[in-house]
Amino acid sequence: MTDSGVSSTTGSTPAPATRPHPHPHPLRIGNASGFYGDRFDAMREMLTGGPLDVLTGDYLAELTMLILGRDRLKNPGGGYARTFLRQLEECLGLAHEKGVRIVANAGGLNPAGLADAVRELAQRLGIPARVAHVEGDDLTAYHPKSLAAHAYLGGEGIATCLREGADIVVTGRVTDAALVTGPAAAHFGWAPDAYDRLAGAVVAGHVLECGTQATGGNYAFFAEHDPDRLHHPGFPVAELHEDGTSVITKHDGTGGVVDLGTVTAQLLYETSGARYAGPDVTARLDSVRLTQEGPDRVRIDGVRGEAPPPTLKVGLNRLGGFRNEVVFVLTGLDIEKKAALVRAQLETALMAAKSRPADVRWELARTDHPDAPTEETASALLRLVVRDTDQDTVGRTLSGAAVELALGSYPGFHVLAPPGKGAPYGVFEDVYVPHGDVGHMAVLHDGHRIHVMPAQDTRVLEPPAEPPLPEPLPESPTPGTTRRAPLGLVAGARSGDKGGNANVGVWARTDDAWRWLAHTLTTDRFRELLPETADLNVVRHVLPNLRALNFVVEGILGEGVAAQHRFDPQAKALGEWLRSRHLDIPEVLL
Repeated sequence: MTDSGVSSTTGSTPAPATRPHPHPHPLRIGNASGFYGDRFDAMREMLTGGPLDVLTGDYLAELTMLILGRDRLKNPGGGYARTFLRQLEECLGLAHEKGVRIVANAGGLNPAGLADAVRELAQRLGIPARVAHVEGDDLTAYHPKSLAAHAYLGGEGIATCLREGADIVVTGRVTDAALVTGPAAAHFGWAPDAYDRLAGAVVAGHVLECGTQATGGNYAFFAEHDPDRLHHPGFPVAELHEDGTSVITKHDGTGGVVDLGTVTAQLLYETSGARYAGPDVTARLDSVRLTQEGPDRVRIDGVRGEAPPPTLKVGLNRLGGFRNEVVFVLTGLDIEKKAALVRAQLETALMAAKSRPADVRWELARTDHPDAPTEETASALLRLVVRDTDQDTVGRTLSGAAVELALGSYPGFHVLAPPGKGAPYGVFEDVYVPHGDVGHMAVLHDGHRIHVMPAQDTRVLEPPAEPPLPEPLPESPTPGTTRRAPLGLVAGARSGDKGGNANVGVWARTDDAWRWLAHTLTTDRFRELLPETADLNVVRHVLPNLRALNFVVEGILGEGVAAQHRFDPQAKALGEWLRSRHLDIPEVLL
């Protein structure tokens, strides 16, 4: 048996749950990047703002892999996050002075190239640094139609590098949480089947991975806090303990806020059901307990873990074709008729062209106001997006048809910008391969290569039984006990993307609000409130410990963020749209 009570499904004899741990004191792990392009000064802020053992940086996302893939086409020696190098140039001496190890996935498509560049930088600066990297995630050769195909590796390669004395570890595509599970496993001596402990580290890593989203950034209830406090939020820190429990906090004196709401919001971000699967462990999100331990300190405990699934996720990025767009500005009266006129004119011109774009989409955004005091607020926007495999079809064909209407269409005709040549767009999809199909490798500072064994104990991922709902709020016999109001007055939300799907996590802050939310916000009601989802498959997951519902909307993002399928291509504001929708809410909750 493992320490989570999950027995082996492969028939192998499991190793002891933990190895003797050389460092029983808590491991203090910080984050300095949530995406490629995050706050440049964050690395320095984290190194100077307070004590740390390890500083992590998450630079990769589905879209980033596509961008790096295109960079590598231009420069085969590139393919990594160059910002990381510039940050290190300022901060490598600080990290060495303070004894802080750095772990980042900035290697992107070329972790070996980044490791060499870091070594050259350290030598030029005269700073001793043992630089290691993790590779084996690149499966592009097995998917020749892809620009980049990379498996999501776990944290054991990182742990191996750190155990062998690395000061800096750079990786390619690992799971975001691996940046925390790797250092934790190395620090505490956890064995691969210490599932509860690893799951606790996964949850802490998931909270850290998006940087200031855990400290008040992008937070639904931001208006309840002093604006000065949220002006420049500090990056998060996890104090991780040997038993897998942790405290989420930030450096003293930094901006932002860490409370039950900010941590809950980030826990729900880009997840789905109660089983949060990864290559190291499947963490049970339905077991997570949060406690406000003090100002800007939230304790995470109770996390249970299970053996990881038998396969690894592989993200495939490829070029899908070319896209172009033009936005017509419609001002004043007769907005709908103006839209109908120019749409009919342009559709006729496109039909008459030698090659009509394969995909043509129109969207009218009624941003106009009656009797508006400014021309801009009197205007609506009619957006046309076209896609095709041929660049000329979305370039010259569209630009010619649109520009020729300039003097012969609706009154007040103008566009935000003339259509250009057409830009390439990407498509993301995921496939799964057995652990053993990936050559997970730790490459040490001296060039020595250590093969990382694939998971020996696995468990097929299955949805858990639906938990019981709380007792509903009693209905009041008194008329007028409900009020038509926005959902966001009683519930927070955070949304995001996973390939072509979006998730919307919704949580209540009190037990009574949870009793109402759990029974009111069904999948049918969700579709009613968000009509764009009416014809899509929506799956609801219940997480009572977090007083939360997590909705997965399948296919709403088409072929992923790089395809720019909809107005909000990463579904970042889908949750805020939901919170703005009105429904009958009990007065007692308001």
